Amino acid sequence: MAKKTTVYDIAKELNITVSTVSRALNNISTISEATRKAVQETAIRLNYRPNKIASSLTSGKTYTIGVIIPSAQVQYFASVIHALETSLKSFGYSILLYQSNESLISEKNGITTLLEAQVDGIVASMSLETKDPSHFEKVKEEGKPLIIFDRTHDDLQCAMVKIDDVRAGYIATKHLLDEGYRKIAYITTAHKIKIFNERYEGYLLALQEAGLPANPAYTISGNLTVEGGYTGTQQLLKLREQPDAIIGGDDYVALGIIKALHEKNITPPEIGVIGFANQNFSEHIIPSLSTIDQQALKIGAACATMFLKIIDQSLDARAAQKPVVIEPLLLARESTRRTTK
Repeated sequence: MAKKTTVYDIAKELNITVSTVSRALNNISTISEATRKAVQETAIRLNYRPNKIASSLTSGKTYTIGVIIPSAQVQYFASVIHALETSLKSFGYSILLYQSNESLISEKNGITTLLEAQVDGIVASMSLETKDPSHFEKVKEEGKPLIIFDRTHDDLQCAMVKIDDVRAGYIATKHLLDEGYRKIAYITTAHKIKIFNERYEGYLLALQEAGLPANPAYTISGNLTVEGGYTGTQQLLKLREQPDAIIGGDDYVALGIIKALHEKNITPPEIGVIGFANQNFSEHIIPSLSTIDQQALKIGAACATMFLKIIDQSLDARAAQKPVVIEPLLLARESTRRTTK
């Protein structure tokens, strides 16, 4: 068996100390760029592979971060992970990903699994089934940073990164009002999740500001799926006074809304449709879907920044618990763009 290259071999090759090699491999700022480059090039040439177990015993860090998301199939979460990983990579961190698949039990198992893997911290977005977030307290009890993004919870005292969801619901509704729509329906999730409650609050706020009553028949609570949007729209179209615009709880719901409208030979913006998240397909369907961009890349980068500040103790506990709130963006496309108002 070939002998495994160690930091001692790299140090001997370059005639420098082992500590200098270690600092260069970990991108410590006190090392010059020339030395860092020489060490890294030599490490590649000698086929060096770091011993993470040994490193973690010495530093107390595994340089691995656990990430729990509802689903990697949702583009929003995939984009958050991309930004998070990109931001942390230059600091020597890698990601260990766990999907809850919107299951509370799976989410709890994910926390246990990641803590057993000795991750340095956990970044998570809660499942739709999570009403009581107390299982996340295990992360804090072990003294590890916990950052919750997107789907946050008032009962959990930790670092949080999110968009202004009240504002998101408001600007979606205000856009429809500005386009001349007045009978605006809303299809959302039946789960009582803070972000969806806040978006609905923004919807009601915009209607109130416009002097319009909220029609209870125009609010449908179901599933955040294409099917949920489809069946919800079928229900709305059976009303004596049909809505002239529909807000979908996310872009998949909006896709189901458009499908149901097409079956009735209704093409948006005849009935306006808008969603949330700016999924990859949103721009390319016909008509293109208006949506609220949830700033996934900024969310991921902000989570990385927050983690690094907490792990380096440059942010005290009280400051770390102040939520980072990012402004949502309206992307107005064909599904709400009326030629006349």
